[in-house]
Amino acid sequence: MVMAFRKKPTSVIRTKASKPKTPTNWLHLIKPMLMFLCLLFAYVMYSNWSSWLALLDKTPIRAYALTHKTQFTTNSDIRDLLSKEPVLKGYFGQDIQEIKDKFLEIPWIKDVAVRKVYPDRISLTLVEHRPTAIWNQTRFVSAQGVVFDLPKERFNADGLPELYGPDSEAKKVLEAWYKIQKDLESRNLVLKSVAMDIRGSWTITLNNHVELRLGRGDWLPKIDRFVTIFPEIEIPDGKRLSYVDLRYEHGAAVGFISQ
Repeated sequence: MVMAFRKKPTSVIRTKASKPKTPTNWLHLIKPMLMFLCLLFAYVMYSNWSSWLALLDKTPIRAYALTHKTQFTTNSDIRDLLSKEPVLKGYFGQDIQEIKDKFLEIPWIKDVAVRKVYPDRISLTLVEHRPTAIWNQTRFVSAQGVVFDLPKERFNADGLPELYGPDSEAKKVLEAWYKIQKDLESRNLVLKSVAMDIRGSWTITLNNHVELRLGRGDWLPKIDRFVTIFPEIEIPDGKRLSYVDLRYEHGAAVGFISQ
């Protein structure tokens, strides 16, 4: 019987010189560089996007449209304002806030909304303050207590309440007007003006031009006192009642002027 033996293959030891070379994967080297270039390009585009868009503007904004009719602001006001520096740019390059800031310089403008309309127009919504009372004879105060200027020729102020005081207290004086007016109506008296000085002392004037000096504190008891003593005041001939000083705890002082 013949037996055959298979010889185990001997292991091959490869040296560094005998190892086959691995081909270089250039993609691993190029990919980070490509990502870096893409990020750099995106950063440059983001940083200068307004400049790139501005290059697309062929003409500056040259027309506007009002969304509703204004009471005090004229077309001439709007044109003059838009023509001021800085000059208007094109649709892409124009900053809306820049236009808003221009309109908010007008003292009677409360708020403004601006919308760009392609290719060369803007849409304007102007919100104006509404005069509720005359303030310190030369200005006006809104229902929100905001003091503002308005050319007198653009508004007929006849019949408006006359208020006086520091600008910072306009809202407080306006609220006092409504309260005092309501109190006087129940006494068949008509209020003409309300004034508050820097110390917080109140003076009111009735429609018959009689001035009531109320001082500080609650005015209701003082008005009641005036209603009580008014029929008893003796007015000299040729004179008329000018003021009633109710700042005393009891009673009052009166003053007269020539008619």
